[in-house]
Amino acid sequence: MRKLVGGLQWLRGWDTAWQVPTASALCQARQRLGEEPLRALFDRVAQPMLPTGGGGRGWYAGLRVMALDGLIIDVPDTAENVAAFGRTGNNLADSPYPQARIVALLECGSRAVLAAEIGPCHTGEREMAQQLLDRVDQQTLLLADRGFYGYEFFNTARASNAELLWRVNRRITLPVYQQLPDGSYLSALAPKSMHSLVARGQRRRREHLEVPVRVVEYTITNRGNAADDAGEPETVRLITSILDHELAPAAELAALYHQRWEIELAFDEIETHQIGHRVLRSRSPQLVRQEIWALLLTHYAVRHLMFEAADDIDPEPDRISFLRTLRIVRRQVTDQAAFSPRHTRRNDQEGNR
Repeated sequence: MRKLVGGLQWLRGWDTAWQVPTASALCQARQRLGEEPLRALFDRVAQPMLPTGGGGRGWYAGLRVMALDGLIIDVPDTAENVAAFGRTGNNLADSPYPQARIVALLECGSRAVLAAEIGPCHTGEREMAQQLLDRVDQQTLLLADRGFYGYEFFNTARASNAELLWRVNRRITLPVYQQLPDGSYLSALAPKSMHSLVARGQRRRREHLEVPVRVVEYTITNRGNAADDAGEPETVRLITSILDHELAPAAELAALYHQRWEIELAFDEIETHQIGHRVLRSRSPQLVRQEIWALLLTHYAVRHLMFEAADDIDPEPDRISFLRTLRIVRRQVTDQAAFSPRHTRRNDQEGNR
């Protein structure tokens, strides 16, 4: 706040009788404000940046490519935060701080977070992601990692009319019903309790529960670490609701799936550069959520600035540095407070002309 009012002082826009609010006064103002105004503001401004019907990066077969994923962040160790968010842990110890879980929906072409849910760390990602599906439609191709797969949740996501491209665990039973020329094959999902029926040749009993999918499998051979380039190869298995192999060949889908990493990079931008790997400052659950919405709003604003700049200098927003942009904003934003938003006489005269 002192930085914001600094410019007003040298421009004589600051009354000497005024005082900069204290830290406790700012905290009380945040408590009066609450979480909902910032959440409502985020829901209003966080809209897709790529124009509808566009092409190039961020689009595939006329579909807007979006990704779904989650992260966990540390919050201050207070009794209220522990009760609201919980701690992660294992058999040896709990995490040193309570942790909040964020599940987000991202537009891959702009790396902008468009929707999010905040909850306790022990709440499942699929459960929280259910609240985000109203932001996808028939013009969306939704990418998700294997942690999101579940028969019921896949059906729920498919009911939004979005096309899906999800990674799944290789232990899931996916029978080969038809081998396709591009190397993929047609299969079907069924409840876990019904998997054994195929092995016993009793497919008819599960046909009414089957959800048709196409399966794409490929092997990554360079999973070795820096010290051992000859690491074990990894087989990736994807399922997609796009059954037409001519519309979406297997090789293209395999390459496209790696755009899911855009959401991992966005989370890194928030955790590493905005938060700075520190614990959030808010000591109550309401203010924790308020602070997270503020972080998401700031990330969207910076990404929107980068997207507009890319129109002039580079067609790929990802080639512009988020960290450098953030530093520019931090240097400039305090200076903006020094200028009054009211029109000057010269601006009024130009407007009249």
